Amino acid sequence: MQPAAGDSPQVATAPPAVRPTKRSWRSAGELAVDLGTANTLVLVKGEGIVLNEPSVAALGPSGEVLGVGLDAKRMLGRTPAGIRAVRPMKDGVIADFHVAEQLLRRFIQLTLDRYLFRVKPTVIVSVPSCITEVERRAVRDAARSAGVKRLYMVSQPIAAAIGAGLPVDQPIGNMIVDVGGGTTDIAVISLAGIVYSKAVRVAGNEMDEAIIHYIKKTYNLLIGERTAEQIKIEIGSAYPLDERTTMEIKGRHLIEGVPKTITISDEEIREALAETVNVIVDAVRVALERTPPELSADIVDRGIVLTGGGSMLKNLDKRLREETGLPLAMAEDPLSSVVLGAGKMLSDFNLLRKISID
Repeated sequence: MQPAAGDSPQVATAPPAVRPTKRSWRSAGELAVDLGTANTLVLVKGEGIVLNEPSVAALGPSGEVLGVGLDAKRMLGRTPAGIRAVRPMKDGVIADFHVAEQLLRRFIQLTLDRYLFRVKPTVIVSVPSCITEVERRAVRDAARSAGVKRLYMVSQPIAAAIGAGLPVDQPIGNMIVDVGGGTTDIAVISLAGIVYSKAVRVAGNEMDEAIIHYIKKTYNLLIGERTAEQIKIEIGSAYPLDERTTMEIKGRHLIEGVPKTITISDEEIREALAETVNVIVDAVRVALERTPPELSADIVDRGIVLTGGGSMLKNLDKRLREETGLPLAMAEDPLSSVVLGAGKMLSDFNLLRKISID
């Protein structure tokens, strides 16, 4: 892990998809899948992350899936009548079963075709810690329809902790805060189990919506989801920046009805994000209050680890450090921690059996 001293400019956005060209015959397939609200990542055992695409599907007039991933995300807010670009995942779980099934099927099939697997794969899928039985059943059914031979589900915070290199199987308290696209999962982990967990369905997507609402209310300007995400990446922050920054944005003026350009500052966007950030901070404080004393002592020594794309919001680590008085560290690869942790479990089935969700 590395200290979160230098803030990355990337916040909860999909890096360029890894499209491997290597093709080798394999008799069996073992995959790890992070089916996230914002992005879906697929890891092949022995190969690493081979697919990283937005969790977006483009639907035709009859509901048929025309495209998935990055190609579909480019259509958000730009589709003609009869074509919709939708996100089948909401708040970390399946909201549209039919589209999610097609999305998962296409991503898994794409991986199988590239690596020429001869049999149906064994797959580990990460899910939020707050997932319900109905939502678990939806994940199982989608995976089964996608051609999965054997499915294991693991909790996202444990997978993220393993991916961040924390010793989750030791009798030591480890605190992980995984800020994704749809949910923020907070967990205290010891002996390969969750001692306390709290999930709030407030994360990166809610930050985008807060920015859209603020710009609309303050400037009567309507902007799209992609513009809001870009604002969050470039000038969004959870704590005052060292230097004031501004950004020009374009949208449609609601009163005049014409395109218009305005300039906004980081202070305004910080104000727009304040409520969402406060929910995350309060959830972390509640988790600390309910952690057993012995594990609290470990957290004082070891600190809190941040993962997930949303955790890369500028100065979120400083805000949490000020609110809790505890050391903060960022995982080396926050966007991929969950799928990397699930991938490690492909080589350690004893650990997988301990932490898998029925």
